Amino acid sequence: METCLIGKSFLDGKPLEICISEGKIKGILPSETCPENVWIGPGFTDIQINGYGGLDYNEIQSDILALGQISKKLLSCGVTSHFSTIITNSPEKISALIHQVVQLRKMDSLAHSCITGIHIEGPFISPEDGPRGAHFREFVQAPDWNLFQKWINESEGLIRMITLSPEWEGSTSFIEKCVESGILVSIGHTNASHEQIMEAVQAGARLSTHLGNGMHSLIARHPNYLWSQLAAENLSATIIADGFHLPAEVIQVFKKVKAEKLMLVSDSVALAGMPPGEYEAAVGGKVTLASNGKLHLLGNPNTLAGSAMNILQGINFFLKNNLVDLPEAWQMASIRPHRLFEPAFEPFTIGQKADLILAEHLPDHSLKIIKVFKNEVEIPLG
Repeated sequence: METCLIGKSFLDGKPLEICISEGKIKGILPSETCPENVWIGPGFTDIQINGYGGLDYNEIQSDILALGQISKKLLSCGVTSHFSTIITNSPEKISALIHQVVQLRKMDSLAHSCITGIHIEGPFISPEDGPRGAHFREFVQAPDWNLFQKWINESEGLIRMITLSPEWEGSTSFIEKCVESGILVSIGHTNASHEQIMEAVQAGARLSTHLGNGMHSLIARHPNYLWSQLAAENLSATIIADGFHLPAEVIQVFKKVKAEKLMLVSDSVALAGMPPGEYEAAVGGKVTLASNGKLHLLGNPNTLAGSAMNILQGINFFLKNNLVDLPEAWQMASIRPHRLFEPAFEPFTIGQKADLILAEHLPDHSLKIIKVFKNEVEIPLG
């Protein structure tokens, strides 16, 4: 059965009719009957999902299939593919968490198609307070290729990205081995010197993880690891745009410097998508999720306890603050992260997988998801 969708192209706003069949794009034509404020484009790709809707990829589940709810909930937000993100923990726990994601994908066909990779964030990060963020200090360690290779094997090839700090001795060799194995290396949670960051880029690091976060609260005006990453032309960067992790004016500067190399992640924790209230979190302990979406330590609104946003909310923060136009915001959440792993990816191509969304651009400048298509099926919203 063939389904045709009509909307303005996320690339340039030109009206299109896209026909899909058997899960793939079968036809692309100009349209003369396009609704005024309806846009069409690829689903969003979020390469940093720790958890969502009360479920956490960093906790062992009594029922592995429960984790499949993360994919379903994210689809309602327009996220058609994501990386399960496993943060710093003991080597044994990380192995168990990797195994859990691998088993989930084998048991749940929707999760299999939505979880397109595992992102290992740590444990090879800075041990210092500030850059370490909320990661467990006792499990932070120097890069260990044998250990990481073990995780790669346990993931059955699903690990596609690692966030590390190149401040450790041996980091350059480790990065080179990751690159040789097809793993994207991202710099984050770092206290590395300018020289160490440049050596990491030379070795093949291509990304900065949530740039501007996972830092000391006070740093030298120069040199410092923020300037170094901004100055590295071969480094793309992800940012969290929830209005709490980065002020709008900082995002403006990052955008001017990184241009088309800047992209969105949510870095959502399990409390993302949950109602406001007080919670006991796996990382952070007692926390408060405020009505405005800010997640902070209980009784301490100035200390964030993670991101409680989804990537659609990041797009809407961009749009409402006039940081970028709709086509660029959509690209920052879709084709830019996708092309980190598939450089030749073109979403509007005959034969391309039809992971598509229709969205309405509302008068308040926000984007509202209307329809989500995944595996040729329209996903129920809500």
